[in-house]
Amino acid sequence: MSKGTVVLAYSGGLDTSCILVWLQEQGYDVITYLANIGQDEDFEAARKKAESLGAKKMFIEDLQAEFVEQFIWPAVQANAIYEDRYLLGSSLARPCIARRQVQIARQEGAQFVSHGATGKGNDQIRFELTCYALYPEVQVIAPWRIPEFYSRFKGRDDLMKYAQEKGIPVPVSPKAPWSMDANLMHISYEAGILENPKTHRPSDLYLMTKNPEDSPNTPDVLEIEFLKVQCERRRTQALRVLGGWPPPALSTPGKHGVGRIDIVENRYIGMKSRGLYETPGGTILYHAHLDIETFTMDREVRRIKQGLGVKLSELIYYGYWFSPEFSFLQHCIEKSQEHVEGNVQISVFKGHVYVLGRESPRSLYNQELVSMNVQGDYDPGDASGFIKVNAVRLKEYHRLQGNAQPKN
Repeated sequence: MSKGTVVLAYSGGLDTSCILVWLQEQGYDVITYLANIGQDEDFEAARKKAESLGAKKMFIEDLQAEFVEQFIWPAVQANAIYEDRYLLGSSLARPCIARRQVQIARQEGAQFVSHGATGKGNDQIRFELTCYALYPEVQVIAPWRIPEFYSRFKGRDDLMKYAQEKGIPVPVSPKAPWSMDANLMHISYEAGILENPKTHRPSDLYLMTKNPEDSPNTPDVLEIEFLKVQCERRRTQALRVLGGWPPPALSTPGKHGVGRIDIVENRYIGMKSRGLYETPGGTILYHAHLDIETFTMDREVRRIKQGLGVKLSELIYYGYWFSPEFSFLQHCIEKSQEHVEGNVQISVFKGHVYVLGRESPRSLYNQELVSMNVQGDYDPGDASGFIKVNAVRLKEYHRLQGNAQPKN
């Protein structure tokens, strides 16, 4: 008797291939699901492998368009960045992947979903919060949190031994001594030899970007346009990278070594971890959007929006994409973008991004007002009262500090 049907988030790699066979040993019927979010993957080989290992069905879903439009783009609008440096490439992908996983589970009448995320990381939280939000009755099988599983498989050698016993094809080429996760936005590298935060990364680690010292000796210039388009009876913000989409425009920063970081971050589960990331296209979009936003947005609105962006970034990282607070913040940030449109010219060179200029029909920049050569519609004498009023608080504070000083 089958215990039920489980939809397994499947990569075709050693871990999830072993989990596929192990779940069948436990009495489950397994449907495998592989999301195409722009990673370099032999999808047909993964299909054949899953079917040969006993999967009842194999779903390969192309999610690239919705990943960009529904997940990456809202993050660009929010200038989302976790702990000042991480552009959230993996964090954004997880709710996109998990949403389709539970859609398949509902469609196929599956009572269970499963994944290969470890019991120490963030991904288990991101996957499962999405699953429970969108399919409250679902049950999650997380093998790396089940003592029977993690006691049996203590590392890669145990998985390799199990694979050989069960006839699971194993990789022929040696595995890199670190873990890697890729999508069309970024690649992340962690674990293995990278766990020592003092260890310098190997020179051949990065795959999306060139070493800056090996990059071209002349800069490339890109023009990025943020524009308004009519969509679903309303005007919304859209993006155009002049010169091509996606390559060559967004591949250009990669050849200049743009978008590399090596950080220690705070995982939601409570521990610090080291991650190396490369996000070339995302990095120039971050700088360009930040620039055009400052150019077109009221100062006080932007100040509030900055705080909302920090909170939204945390919610993305922690896995709360489908929470009510996320929906509220996303609505506020979308509202803030009503007048954010225009062009930004950017230069990329030797690992750096330089903003060269910008223009917008909604600019709040008044050249005559700000010019040092023209008085414009401004009376400099008004600044005296402005300064005096703002000085009242400072005078009172320091008067109190002076009175509190002990007398000699």
